[in-house]
Amino acid sequence: MRTGVRVGRVLARHELRLMVSLVLWLARRTHGVGGGTAFGYARGQGAVMFGFAFVCVVETVMLSVLLLDWPTVHAVVLFLDVYTVVFVVALHAAGVVRPHVLDPDSGTLRIRRAVHVDLRIPLERIASVRRELRMSHERADGELNVEVGSQTTVALELTEPVTHVGFFGRRRDVHVVRFHADEPDALVRALAAGQWAARA
Repeated sequence: MRTGVRVGRVLARHELRLMVSLVLWLARRTHGVGGGTAFGYARGQGAVMFGFAFVCVVETVMLSVLLLDWPTVHAVVLFLDVYTVVFVVALHAAGVVRPHVLDPDSGTLRIRRAVHVDLRIPLERIASVRRELRMSHERADGELNVEVGSQTTVALELTEPVTHVGFFGRRRDVHVVRFHADEPDALVRALAAGQWAARA
């Protein structure tokens, strides 16, 4: 019972964060950037997400017409279909308004993916950073792959592990982090500069 309640709370918090992200996206604002430099990662998934949303809209219209003679079923299905469209758009919005953040003032790199991943890495723990395009990833102990569109473009190796907290609160230490950025070369250059500043 406790597990069910805990899962319900996690899912409710996830939904709330998605809706907040949608509002921020409509207001053209970002989340958690502050005085740092933002690096986006959602550009590559935009076309796919909006294509999926378009398919959902078409399905909503078709089912709405087909179910006109069953008002109760029509209302329920219409609500679910409209919510699905909003959910898909909110997923994309979360990726746009929650970018990676390099903040030399706090000495951290914040790696994010929508509302699912939020990992803060102290710059002094970065042993190496490189541009590395990967289209497939195998799960391995001590490694975290933050994929977007099934690919990562930047790889970090750490001198000391950092703790990643998963969607349902599972914690694990990672010493290699791969993630996607829309402009990986610019991020690698900026990250290297921030890293040196943190170690100076």
